[in-house]
Amino acid sequence: MNLTATVRRLRSFTVLAACVVALLAGSGTATAQMPDMAQASGIPRPVDDLPVGSVSVRVIRGDMSNLVVGNPVEMRIGDKVTTVNTDDQGRAQFDQIVPGSPVTFSTVVDGKRLDSQPFNVQPQGGVRMLLVAADSAGAKAPAAPSAPAVTGPVTIAGESRIVIEPAEGTLSVYYILDIVNASSSPVNPEKPFVFTMPADATNTTVITGSSPLASNKGRVVTVVGPFPPGTTAIQVAAEFVVTSGSVSFSQVFPANIPEPIVLAKKEGALSMTSPQLDRVQDTFTEGTAVIIGAGAALNAGTPLSITLTGLPHHSAVPRNISLVLAGVIILIGLWAATRPGDAGADRVTERKRLISRREKMLQDLVRLEQDHRRGKVDAARYGRRREELVQALEHIYGALDEDGVGPEPTGKAGVAA
Repeated sequence: MNLTATVRRLRSFTVLAACVVALLAGSGTATAQMPDMAQASGIPRPVDDLPVGSVSVRVIRGDMSNLVVGNPVEMRIGDKVTTVNTDDQGRAQFDQIVPGSPVTFSTVVDGKRLDSQPFNVQPQGGVRMLLVAADSAGAKAPAAPSAPAVTGPVTIAGESRIVIEPAEGTLSVYYILDIVNASSSPVNPEKPFVFTMPADATNTTVITGSSPLASNKGRVVTVVGPFPPGTTAIQVAAEFVVTSGSVSFSQVFPANIPEPIVLAKKEGALSMTSPQLDRVQDTFTEGTAVIIGAGAALNAGTPLSITLTGLPHHSAVPRNISLVLAGVIILIGLWAATRPGDAGADRVTERKRLISRREKMLQDLVRLEQDHRRGKVDAARYGRRREELVQALEHIYGALDEDGVGPEPTGKAGVAA
C-alpha cells in the first residue's frame, strides 16, 4: 500500500478523526478523556475512499468499542425508504444514490430513534457518518461468551494508531488500539496481553471509553482475556518530558501489527523518523498539518522505535544562570564574612550589595506578575521564571539573615522588604 492510500484510509476512520480533532485543539493531556462521540452523531463527513453515491452509516453505543450489529438503518429520499442492516462492524452501506439527492438516515436503538442531519449526496466521493446511541447501564460489560474460550491469536489491527501531540516542554502520546479476534469464539492468547510503556513515559492512563478488560498499574498496561469475537478497543495515554529538541522512545506490543501507523501533529520544524516506518510524509488530516508514518507488518515482540526532532522546548540556560548567580552571591557573602582585617566595613558593603541585588529581583518579580496578569507572558514561561526569581531571592534573604550587621539601610530597599 502506498502512502497516498494510507492517507485515504486515515480519512475514512471516524474515531481517529474525532480523536485527532480533540487532541490538536489543545484539549488533551495524558489524563484527559476521549472525546464525546455523541457530538459527531448524524453529521455527514465527505471521504474519498467510497464510490460516488455511497454512504456508510456506522451505529454504536457510546463509543467505538460498542458496535450495534444487525440493526436496521433507514435511508429516506422524499417518500422512498430503503433499509439496510448493520454488519459485524456496525456499518450499513447504501450505494448508487443519485448525486444531488436530499437524504436523511435513521435507526432505532434501545427504543430511541437516532436521525442524521439532512444533506444532499455529493457528486464526488462518498460520505461516512456515525449514529451514536446512549450507552445504557451495563452496556459495556463483556457479554457472556456464547462458546467456550479457546487458545488463539489476536492482532492489533482495525483502526489502531499512535497519535502524538507536542506541546511546550511535554509530548503527549496516545495509543489507539483495536485488538482483533478474527474467530467466532472467545480467545485467550498464548501469552497474556501485557505491555509496558517506555521508560521515560509518565502519567500512563487507560482512558475512559476503553474496554473494561483494560487496566494499568503504573507503566504496565494489561488487557485480560478472553477476548470476545470482533474488536476490543482500548486507548492509552502517556506523557514525555521534553528537555531538548528531540525525544526517542521504543514500544513493544504483545501481538502482531499488520500495518503500524503513527500520526503526529506538525509543530514548527518537527520531523519524525523510525526504522520500522518506511513511509513518512507531511500532509493534512481534518485540515490540520500532521506527519503520517506507515510501515510493514510487525511481529509480536518487535520494537517500534520512534524519534521526534525539532520539538518545542524551553531552554534550561536561564535557570542555570540564575542558580549559578545565586551560588556566586552566597560564596561572596561567605568570603566577605570570613575576610580578615576590616571585616565589619566589608560586610556592610556586601550587605548593601545583597540588598541592591534583592531589590532588582523584587522589581523583576513585580514586573513578571504584571505581565502575567496582562497576558503578555504564557503560563508555562511565567511559572518557570517566577520559580527562578523566588529561588534566587531565598538565597539572598538567607545571606542577609546570616549577616547580622545592624538594620537595613532606609529608603526604597527598606520599604520593599
